[in-house]
Amino acid sequence: MSMGARTVQESLASAVSLCQAWGLELGFSQIGVSDVDLSSAEPGLLAWLAAGFHGEMGYMAQHGLRRARPAELLPGTVSVITARMDYLRPAASTVSECQSPAQSLASDEGAADWRAQEWANLDAANGHISLYARGRDYHKVLRSRLQKLAERLQTHLGALGHRVFTDSAPVLEAELATRSGQGWRGKHTLVLNREAGSFFFLGEIYVNVALPPTAPVSAHCGACQACIQICPTQAIVAPYRLDARRCISYLTIEHEGAIPLALRPAIGTRIYGCDDCQLVCPWNKFAQRSTVPDFDERNGLHAQSLATLLQWSEAEFLRRTEGSPIRRIGHVRWLRNVSVAAGNVLRKNILNTEQANELRLVLEARKLHDSSIVQEHVTWALSV
Repeated sequence: MSMGARTVQESLASAVSLCQAWGLELGFSQIGVSDVDLSSAEPGLLAWLAAGFHGEMGYMAQHGLRRARPAELLPGTVSVITARMDYLRPAASTVSECQSPAQSLASDEGAADWRAQEWANLDAANGHISLYARGRDYHKVLRSRLQKLAERLQTHLGALGHRVFTDSAPVLEAELATRSGQGWRGKHTLVLNREAGSFFFLGEIYVNVALPPTAPVSAHCGACQACIQICPTQAIVAPYRLDARRCISYLTIEHEGAIPLALRPAIGTRIYGCDDCQLVCPWNKFAQRSTVPDFDERNGLHAQSLATLLQWSEAEFLRRTEGSPIRRIGHVRWLRNVSVAAGNVLRKNILNTEQANELRLVLEARKLHDSSIVQEHVTWALSV
């Protein structure tokens, strides 16, 4: 290698180190770099699509192999900067007074505490919202910070062609994350990190500069089948293979129509998303608390009574979910999901007589809703 080439390589390696430092300053937990040859992931993607496991997410099939070909999505791309950001923001009561939040969550006692609380919440009669959706919409949080990171890198390198992605385009996020050392692919298909579990968001910056890749890490799931066994709807049909059509997150968020009758009882009180496969994962005893306050839980969303949530008008729903990822499902799907949860609670017979009567009255009122989807799910909820 010539002196000039060595100098360029050293300069690019230095740029990656600077990018990693800047990323930490911006609230990211880790920054990595991947190349753009994802050809080894293409057969798996095609098989998943051929099996119909993407359900109604037509954009998955529409973009086809562009998801695995970054240079086709953004011509000129030769490297991808990957970023992950922890989002776990447990209630203050779960943090010991003698420990920092990160120390508390990283200890067995701290992990048992917050995870036990989440399991207990699932057994209660209130609406349960996935941990990631209790704060501000992560798309907005990551996008703005990734853009700042890209601008710093551009200032350092000079001219830089780039584009920021946060679950907003046909990008194989998990594949890029694993290739760049953010973690390994767990059997539930999410990325796992030895020091941080899986409660984090992923984002990418496609760039036209050949940055040196960061090294991948080895997998550490071993013989564990906990995530497969815990899934309420058995959506993880095999290790590393998810049928989204059965996944509660898909059913309550992506799916627009009626929720299949056979799957409704398994949804329980989950009205937006599901965390079961993550909560049961042993690696999440190392989950780290986010340093980003945007992910603090917003009042009025999680663990509210189902009767209260059913009474929200569309205007109230939009007001309560402003800046939240929940808003994207709309009021009709919200009422559909809450109705299913209400029916499951009534079937479990865990409410006292007064509470049960109140819930039934609210459901009866919702039978007058304009949407046939809402009417059908309310009728099912009352058919105890």
